[in-house]
Amino acid sequence: MDSVTTSRQAPVFSVLSVLLGYPERDWLDALPELHAALPAEARTRLAPLFDYLDRGDDLIDLQEQYVATFDRRAAHSLHLFEHVHGESRDRGQAMVDLRNEYLKHGLEPATTELPDYVPLFLEFLGQIPAEASEDLLGDAIHVLARLGDKLAESGSPYACLFAQLRTMTDVQPEVLPDPPEGDMEETLITFGPQADGTEPLMMRRPGGDGAQPIVFHPPRSRKAGPADGQA
Repeated sequence: MDSVTTSRQAPVFSVLSVLLGYPERDWLDALPELHAALPAEARTRLAPLFDYLDRGDDLIDLQEQYVATFDRRAAHSLHLFEHVHGESRDRGQAMVDLRNEYLKHGLEPATTELPDYVPLFLEFLGQIPAEASEDLLGDAIHVLARLGDKLAESGSPYACLFAQLRTMTDVQPEVLPDPPEGDMEETLITFGPQADGTEPLMMRRPGGDGAQPIVFHPPRSRKAGPADGQA
């Protein structure tokens, strides 16, 4: 996928970030503008989600459905590393590495959400150079595709959003193993200054820091059998 094509995806990432957020009246009222900002193919692919949100006259009902979909089902969690590392201590380090990636590009999360929150990650992809965005999406698509498959299995209108993400990278998603079980250490990790959580999710930061490689999926053995990694 060439860099020119990828660079044109920046507005798509931004719209997807909004659509995947907790339903609020202000951005729901802006659905026509969000729809218009997308290329024709994306508008067609995302039609089920736009229709669902546009028909949601009852804001409270939309919010309750959102919580039931993403907050009450671990398989639908909007935190990337929960699908990779579960509650193991590796998850904490992966989030530190991802935050460092944000800082490397001069961006800082202006929200109390954790760095691996998918809407935050998508907004980040829309604000960085095309080549970096392409690489990070390719790394994360295995997790995003797994989440999309789980949503599709439950008949969620949000599944089409993850189907759209699959079209935005040439990387073919692999089947991931179930995340490991285990408890996170009861240690508070601070991922940036406290904020009130208002939009935007990202803010520009002067300078940049170094970053470590981000582990979006566990290392695989080349000798793994065909049954390895079944969801």
